[in-house]
Amino acid sequence: QAFFCLLLCIPWGSSCPPSCQCTERAGAKAVLCSSQHLEEIPKDIPRDVVFLKLDANSITRIPSNAFRHLSHLEEIDLSGNAIEKIDGAAFRGLAAGLRTLDLSSNRIRSIPKEALLALKARLRLADNPWHCECALQEVLWEARLDPDSVRDITCHTAPRQELVGKPLLQVLDAGVNLCSGRQRTTDVAMLVTMFGWFAMLVAYVVCYVRHNREDSCRHGERPRSLPSAQAPAE
Repeated sequence: QAFFCLLLCIPWGSSCPPSCQCTERAGAKAVLCSSQHLEEIPKDIPRDVVFLKLDANSITRIPSNAFRHLSHLEEIDLSGNAIEKIDGAAFRGLAAGLRTLDLSSNRIRSIPKEALLALKARLRLADNPWHCECALQEVLWEARLDPDSVRDITCHTAPRQELVGKPLLQVLDAGVNLCSGRQRTTDVAMLVTMFGWFAMLVAYVVCYVRHNREDSCRHGERPRSLPSAQAPAE
């Protein structure tokens, strides 16, 4: 009983993940897991952590709700990993207090807009093999980018060959709109839909007029047949 009581008395935030170092900086808890050959985000990070360093590891993915229980987080450093996939709900629960999110020097080609939509943190996205397309442009329009690293967001691939190798900021400043093709596709789809509705309306009107004309013809023939039926009586 004394052993179980001791376990219950240990606060959840006092544990520290294996291969990590837990310290305090100015009264705020920091979990340091740099260069520990980690392949995924540790599951047992203390709930009261404020600064989390996971840089220089081998993490390949940020799954949904990876940090949801870490409501005190202000800074996350995920730079220098091998991240290729970021789920749409990867940073759910961090919107309020997160100030800095470092995703630089990974293998990220694209990132879901919803993953960053609610974040107010300053983002570092430099030195990734970005695919410059409409989705990335929309992310950059809404995200808060670190001004010191924004010029290092370079187009590794792009729908237009002349954009490859150029900083995305330079591409956008030159007036290139990566979403113009999507807008044209949307406009064509709307025109096709409107034409379909218009054709249905015309067909309905034609059928309605034809049906009324046939009814009027039938009503017009009936009076002419009545005199012939009454002729013998006269």
